[in-house]
Amino acid sequence: MNFTVGFKPLLGDAHSMDNLEKQLICPICLEMFSKPVVILPCQHNLCRKCANDVFQIEVAIIDVLSSHYIVLCLPVPSCFAVPVYSHYPSLQASNPLWQSRGSTTVSSGGRFRCPSCRHEVVLDRHGVYGLQRNLLVENIIDIYKQESSRPLHSKAEQHLMCEEHEEEKINIYCLSCEVPTCSLCKVFGAHKDCEVAPLPTIYKRQKSELSDGIAMLVAGNDRVQAVITQMEEVCQTIEDNSRRQKQLLTQRFETLCAVLEERKGELLQALARKQEEKLQRVRGLIRQYGDHLEASSKLVESAIQSMEEPQMALYLQQAKELINKVGAMSKVELAGRPEPGYESMEQFTVNVEHVAEMLRTIDFQPGASGEEEDEEVVLDGEEGSAGPEEDRRDGPEGECGPRGIEGLAGTFLSTTAPRP
Repeated sequence: MNFTVGFKPLLGDAHSMDNLEKQLICPICLEMFSKPVVILPCQHNLCRKCANDVFQIEVAIIDVLSSHYIVLCLPVPSCFAVPVYSHYPSLQASNPLWQSRGSTTVSSGGRFRCPSCRHEVVLDRHGVYGLQRNLLVENIIDIYKQESSRPLHSKAEQHLMCEEHEEEKINIYCLSCEVPTCSLCKVFGAHKDCEVAPLPTIYKRQKSELSDGIAMLVAGNDRVQAVITQMEEVCQTIEDNSRRQKQLLTQRFETLCAVLEERKGELLQALARKQEEKLQRVRGLIRQYGDHLEASSKLVESAIQSMEEPQMALYLQQAKELINKVGAMSKVELAGRPEPGYESMEQFTVNVEHVAEMLRTIDFQPGASGEEEDEEVVLDGEEGSAGPEEDRRDGPEGECGPRGIEGLAGTFLSTTAPRP
């Protein structure tokens, strides 16, 4: 069934508009604000034109008093004096701060008092043109003018009327058709064979049902919100646990790296010691052979000089001794040379392939909890691959916790020892 809507004018609209209009009156010109509207530091509003007039009047009064002129007090609206510069053109020419009401020049600083609260307003070099515009008040003025041009009874109270019986209000509810209707429709119209009930009764009943539904929906929303809150807490717990496990994982890998660095230093020191030992032996042999070579060279030089002696008697005096020295020098046995392969350092080769393979099998340990919470990483090494996963986790080398790292470090130390 279709229903027509009737309207009843509401009271009080004109009174509300009057109250709004009182709030939009400028305290200077006693009229509605004219754009642009400026807001003072004390939060009072003025027309910028009126603010400019107030500023110029106070500047004129200060200048006249400083020049010993008499100020004329004339009765004007809002109890403000008429600019005396209009009566004394010479003062206007001598004061650079003066500007007339219609002037477009900008004041170069100054101060005046708010006409509403007497708060002193200090202007910058732009004068009143430096004050901030109150766009909110300007928008309210536009809306007020638009609303004032509309009829006062634009808002109305609605009454549902029956479309078939235009003078009848909707006052009963048809339970069979589940629609509201009027009394005449029940007596003579389409609902005369239907079961009806008073409209307030059905209104209260359905309103109660809707209220109960809203209560259930709100309760459901509360439960959903509780679940959301719980899941957010779970997210936070996940982040905290992940952060803690990352720290533990980093610490354990740093421990493993420290063990590797320590072992590398030990092996490098062993290699350096062996290198120094071999170098000292070879360099000692070099010095020994060098000393022998130097002595032999000197003996050869002496023998050659002796052979060049032309006198036989003098030569024979030295020849026997030189022959003995040359024979003895040629029979001197030097220390043995280094054996073949002495320079090789192959015995210091380190095989880390199986250790690297063990490192690559490091993985997280599923289901770790309780006392084993700090042992999170599984090392699936050679010893852990023989049995099931549970057996590997129970072994000392099956976890990358303190025991797992120590086991891996021990294995690395035992397999990287230098061969003699």
